[in-house]
Amino acid sequence: MPRVRSSRKSRKTFSLSRETVKYLETLRKQSRRESMSAVLEELIRQQQEMKEMERISASAKRYYDSLSPEEVAEDRDWGDVAAASFPSED
Repeated sequence: MPRVRSSRKSRKTFSLSRETVKYLETLRKQSRRESMSAVLEELIRQQQEMKEMERISASAKRYYDSLSPEEVAEDRDWGDVAAASFPSED
């Protein structure tokens, strides 16, 4: 009986060093994944998330670096107002 897949996947063939294959197999066993493909997908997903976080961080840095001293002071004042609106944890 053919296996029903929840999502379509593309079959690809890659040539990897023995050390890389050994590392992936170790990860597969540690994470109790069914397949090497699942390990590779997880590694790629983590890399994508990391790149997205780097992109967001760089965007925020560009924004804050572009602020004038007056805008920085205004942001700080708004932050103080927001912080004062929350009850103290004391």
